[in-house]
Amino acid sequence: MKFLSPDSGFMRGLSDAVDAIWINILMLVTSIPVITIGAALTAGHDAARRSLAGEGTVTRNYFAAFRSNFAKATGYWLIFGIAGAISVYSWIVLQITPLLIPKFALSIVWVIGFEWIWALQSRFENSFWRTLGNAFVFGVSNIGHTLGMAAIDAVYIALLVGSWFYMPQGLFLLLVLGYGTMIMIHVPIFEHVFRKYMK
Repeated sequence: MKFLSPDSGFMRGLSDAVDAIWINILMLVTSIPVITIGAALTAGHDAARRSLAGEGTVTRNYFAAFRSNFAKATGYWLIFGIAGAISVYSWIVLQITPLLIPKFALSIVWVIGFEWIWALQSRFENSFWRTLGNAFVFGVSNIGHTLGMAAIDAVYIALLVGSWFYMPQGLFLLLVLGYGTMIMIHVPIFEHVFRKYMK
């Protein structure tokens, strides 16, 4: 029964899945005030990275990152939250053909920045605007990685929507796994890119 050994790939995978679910629960609880979503996303990235690296406990790492990144992450959330709301509103309400190009442009820019900003804030110490700029620099210069992560997120969203309409009983499982699992999947991609920038 080697697969039940604590060092087996199966048990490590199971442990990572449990950590991902717990990170997702922590993110959901700390996002309830809405304004704290940015800090929750940043803390989720930091806790997931440290969990995969075997550093400390998930809960302690999460709340340490939540506190230390709160101010900047909240600023980023205001930017991306408002821009995201405008983008969604424009696609649902503003059905005007000449606006198609600006709507596509805003959506693409938003996705590129959103995929990278939280990982950069959790990993590097920089000024507010430099980190924001770096999110787009990394997103564009590593466009393959960006598209890969966006595709992973799109699949999860599609599963949520599909479950909502066709298999509501699966919705609970998807919500429990949640964005914490997406972050766990993203972390190795980020670490591959960030490796050459680390001392």
